[in-house]
Amino acid sequence: MGVFNFFRKKPEKSNGAGNHKPQMADLQHNPLQVGDIVEALRYELGRCRVVQGDNGPEYESLETGQRVSWLRMIDAATQLQKVKKL
Repeated sequence: MGVFNFFRKKPEKSNGAGNHKPQMADLQHNPLQVGDIVEALRYELGRCRVVQGDNGPEYESLETGQRVSWLRMIDAATQLQKVKKL
């Protein structure tokens, strides 16, 4: 190792926080796909069906018909969906 390598930037180490890619999985790590029924834990949606929207997967409330993008359901701490698969 030469003197010049001393000044090279070291690669960043993963500390497990903030380096996760959002997943299409519920809080128990169960994978989700279009057609699945889930219990939404946000926005008072209740039971929802995963449907394909114009901009990717969405949750459609079976009670109200309201749709919410999967991106709005990401749990910041885990990068998983804030839903429970039924």
